[in-house]
Amino acid sequence: MGALLGLMFGLGLVLIIRTFTGPIRRSTSRSEPTVGERLEELLAQAGIEAVTPGQLVGTCIGTGSFVMLCMFIVSRAFPVALAFGLIAAYGPLALVRYRARSRRQELRELWPDVVDNLASSVRAGLSLAEALAQIGTRGPEPLRRPFQRFAEDYRATGRFGECLDQLKRNLADPVGDRIVESLRIARDVGGSDLGRLLRTLSTFLREDARTRAELEARQSWSINGARLAIAAPWLVLAFMSFQREIIARYNSPLGFAVLAIGGVVCVIAYRLMLRIARLPEEERVLR
Repeated sequence: MGALLGLMFGLGLVLIIRTFTGPIRRSTSRSEPTVGERLEELLAQAGIEAVTPGQLVGTCIGTGSFVMLCMFIVSRAFPVALAFGLIAAYGPLALVRYRARSRRQELRELWPDVVDNLASSVRAGLSLAEALAQIGTRGPEPLRRPFQRFAEDYRATGRFGECLDQLKRNLADPVGDRIVESLRIARDVGGSDLGRLLRTLSTFLREDARTRAELEARQSWSINGARLAIAAPWLVLAFMSFQREIIARYNSPLGFAVLAIGGVVCVIAYRLMLRIARLPEEERVLR
């Protein structure tokens, strides 16, 4: 009886551990994207074409160094200057992430119109390349540039598959990936139900956008309140930096430890808040 209880207890413990750790990922033929590729995709999602990943990293380093120098001149406390330098170094990346998130929300509202335009063009008898090129002139304004570049690439090369791959990289969006792959299959093997597929996809996209808009409106006040709670201590510390006799107390190993622990706690709390309030996002499985 004791052995059976021990076996059941061990089995339950293993199941609990597997719940938190998740399934073991098997290695696939496709390698994981590098840091540079992730930054390049993030810039594409934000709609920033004139900035490279190296320039973004350089901007982060330059901004952090400048703010750290300014805070050191004001406070004469290196730990405080280092803390604000790290915060400022994350600023450009945070701005790009914000723009990517805003653009993703904007495109979520526009994709149904794009799909409707494609369905209408296919139903009118246009070729797939012409239907995609039409989006560059008659589609929603934020999405015209990627489709205009597709039309330019296709006129220059005439290679439909390679132009579709470049279009996916320019869009950097999971919905765009699905549309592009649907058109690729229709081009390669033919598909009489492409119009029906696009209309069904348009309906699903509209329902998803409406549901997400309601959820984001309800949770926005709590997320903004949490961000204000995270930023408040550092704002107080910034105002205290003008009083050197007070801020000089942080210019010691104990002060450095206090700032380090506070920063780690803020980062963990902020990430945990985002983890709890995060809505499921589509992954680019067809990139």
